[in-house]
Amino acid sequence: MTDALHAVLPGDIDDPAAPSGGNTYDRRVLTGLAATREVHEIAVAAPWPYPSERDTARLAAALRAVPDGATVLMDGLVACAAPGVVEAEARRLRPVVLVHLPLGDETGAAPELPARERRALHAARAVVATSSGAARRLEHLHDLSAGSVHVAPPGVDPAPLTPGSASGGRLLCVAAVTPRKAQDVLVEALRTLGDLDWECTCVGALDRDPDFTARVRARAGDRVRFAGTRTGAALDATYAAADLLVLPSLAETYGMVVTEALARGIPVLGTRVEGVPEAIGRAPDGTVPGGLVPPGDVESLATALRSWLTDAGLRESRRAAARARRAGLRGWDETIRRLSEVLHA
Repeated sequence: MTDALHAVLPGDIDDPAAPSGGNTYDRRVLTGLAATREVHEIAVAAPWPYPSERDTARLAAALRAVPDGATVLMDGLVACAAPGVVEAEARRLRPVVLVHLPLGDETGAAPELPARERRALHAARAVVATSSGAARRLEHLHDLSAGSVHVAPPGVDPAPLTPGSASGGRLLCVAAVTPRKAQDVLVEALRTLGDLDWECTCVGALDRDPDFTARVRARAGDRVRFAGTRTGAALDATYAAADLLVLPSLAETYGMVVTEALARGIPVLGTRVEGVPEAIGRAPDGTVPGGLVPPGDVESLATALRSWLTDAGLRESRRAAARARRAGLRGWDETIRRLSEVLHA
């Protein structure tokens, strides 16, 4: 058995035009793991999770070249879309599948994807999810033993404190504009708040679902700005100008933007799905640094936003909780440690 780690990744992992939480997670943990062990990356360019037969054959050939007994960390987007490849190599290699999002959770996903995912996860030596909620959901979805899915939550980098404005009216949503991220729900909620002072910036790719993006923008009005993809200093500046992060997702295994906001002391209004409550967490005194509403519920989201915009005491208490929560956030070193334990087990 070799101590080297082989990592199978989507081909766009380092594409600055296609940032995603999954790609960021993969790159950060592989960089960290490479500090203590040899890491060989296999980046497979294909339209995952909808690969062609040729794409699948290329993946199979790449894995056949991996030495017997090697540990192979596979991004779930690739592994779960090609279960036959995982099954074929499961006896010879030690495949570990990292699931960022169950394939069936993406709105409009092909109905056969959950079945493919189940096959891949049952063939894997170990399965890793990014939150406890996501782990338990995978176990339930795919009849995996209770407690068998490991958890390695994303880390977050330290960031400067954002003071926030007196009015609290600078709203921010950071997510690719897609049905699962539910910017349509956010826009409809904001349409009921025309009597209040606010502006909303939506940061994220606009080309993932052009028809959905067009429909959302047509309903948004002039106080909602769609800024497209931002990274690096531009994204940092956007956070620095925000009062509240709003994440209206219909499904979210963790939500790395949640902790990115909390690292700056920005409260978060999210939905009660999988890992979002875990990412928001609590301050040391038990207070929640934001709020949670049911997914897809325009009225509940509008009510929560109205409370935030009209109640100065609520804004102050949530800002205080966010600043207190900020100190207890995990770094990427903890993520790397947890994943390394799974890979060594």
